[in-house]
Amino acid sequence: MSHKNSQVKPPLNRRVLTIGIRADAFAPEDLPPEFATVEELAAQMDRAWSALQAAGIDGEQCRIGLDPDEAEAELRRRVDGHSFGVALIGGGIRNVPENTVLFERIVNVLVDLQPGIRLSFNTHPSNSLEALRRWLDR
Repeated sequence: MSHKNSQVKPPLNRRVLTIGIRADAFAPEDLPPEFATVEELAAQMDRAWSALQAAGIDGEQCRIGLDPDEAEAELRRRVDGHSFGVALIGGGIRNVPENTVLFERIVNVLVDLQPGIRLSFNTHPSNSLEALRRWLDR
């Protein structure tokens, strides 16, 4: 699936901001089931970012904690003075009911700071490139 037939305007530019929860923000019992340790999750996040860079994706990572106030502050620091066409918001933020306020805050900060930004969603760090290409390939 793609957004090629969408009436939504394409991204303003090809710079990407990926937003995910820092691995060390997870308690061991709250890790996604496929990761036994915080270190395994951190390594997968690093591999996913390296794969994006190897595929020619230009942008930055923003790894946040679970506190909405702290996450907003970090996101504002990361976005300040930069322009991003697409923001990828990770599944650890969107798919956990306890993170609903965090997700809302992130979306609203992005809309506030980067009018016209397109939002992209992966289901796992390993399919981030596919998720981003839905917008970048428009």
